[in-house]
Amino acid sequence: MSETTRRGFIKQAGIVAAAATVWDAKSYAAIVGANDRVRTAVIGAGDRMRSALIPSFLQHSKEMNFEFVAVSDIWNKRRDEGAAFVSKKMGGGKVDAVRNNDELYARKDVDAVLIATADFQHAMHGVEAVNHGRDAYVEKPMAHTMGDARAIRDAVHKSGKIVQIGTQRRSTPSYQRAFDYIRSGEFGDIVNVEMTWNVNQPGRWRRPDVVPLLKEADTDWKRYLGNHPYQPFDARKYLEFRLFWPFSSGIPDQWLVHQIDTVHWFTGYPRPRSVVANGGIYAWHDGRSNWDTLTAVFDYGPLDDMSKGFQVIYSSRQTNEAGGVKEIYRSVGGSLDMDKQIVTNEGGLTAKYAAEMKMQPRQLKTFSLGDVEKVSNDANTGADPQTSANMRNWMECVRNRKTPNASVDAGYSHSVALCMCIAAMQTGAKVTFDDKAQQVVAGGKLVG
Repeated sequence: MSETTRRGFIKQAGIVAAAATVWDAKSYAAIVGANDRVRTAVIGAGDRMRSALIPSFLQHSKEMNFEFVAVSDIWNKRRDEGAAFVSKKMGGGKVDAVRNNDELYARKDVDAVLIATADFQHAMHGVEAVNHGRDAYVEKPMAHTMGDARAIRDAVHKSGKIVQIGTQRRSTPSYQRAFDYIRSGEFGDIVNVEMTWNVNQPGRWRRPDVVPLLKEADTDWKRYLGNHPYQPFDARKYLEFRLFWPFSSGIPDQWLVHQIDTVHWFTGYPRPRSVVANGGIYAWHDGRSNWDTLTAVFDYGPLDDMSKGFQVIYSSRQTNEAGGVKEIYRSVGGSLDMDKQIVTNEGGLTAKYAAEMKMQPRQLKTFSLGDVEKVSNDANTGADPQTSANMRNWMECVRNRKTPNASVDAGYSHSVALCMCIAAMQTGAKVTFDDKAQQVVAGGKLVG
């Protein structure tokens, strides 16, 4: 990239990013119903909702003319405390506590919903919302089974409702600038992606102080299970669901989908060609069924040309935090470090080795793509800039009826990669995908 081109790119990227975050008052006023308040309900008043989604919503609610009117949660303690929490955050406004979603959707004062229930419930609750005519913000993962992924994708398309998935990198200016840079062609073809998400937190996803408080009589266990077969009540599987399959796959559901989603976005590939995985429970033997350590390799490239492509090497552990969160894209000319938002010539083709093959060296110039919106591996990071930007984009799209940044189709792609990874973990096989059946293939058989 020449100095002139580089400066022009950065300037233009900054203009685009700024424009994306400013609501045009004239356009807003021209939309039919733009002055109507969007009455919104919370579905699932747990940690993620309280620590991130509600604060992000309230950052923009006054300007965008949105308000909370109700909290739906099947556990009476969380329901009542959630309604009180939202009311307090709103400055004392009335917020109703609703026992379940049947009662919620019977109301006439709910236009949209925020959904942050257990991982396995996201798709089910998303389908429920749009089938009842409500727009929805649905936390990630969108789905970890292909049946649920197809169900929510089809329901959203049929309904025409606005659904934003909680893969918030797509609304983050630094990631948007990286997308523009890669798509400009200046970076070159991607040859490798290295991704990590490491913590050293034996208590991550544990709720030892809360589990004893949950009694079956105080909730609706059968409604909690949703479309899953019945099993006896277990407070840990309710409150520590991230540790237990099929309520969650753990590391892939929680962390992989954020990072693999950027691969689909940056490259345009809708899914991996294949996935292999290995790992296990190596340190935290606390009754969980989901792994505390995972390494997976994803093969990407044109589906009709196996001579082109690249690997995504993904590793995550909950037993040692060295390395933290890392996303590094590599080309023949160098590297793009998403943690630092820096393009460098690290690993690029040097003059010495290029001359041996009578080739031109390929060395990217070092420069920054802009300010860094740092990704944290801490739990419950609050109204972080990424979540806030994604929430605002959803609100804007509810107003203008445009497709949001993290659309249901983007969610479907990360769900396919997630389902492939889960199948690789559970079978030990090299997993592929049948596009005609829209189903995962492991060991030559359709699974999931």
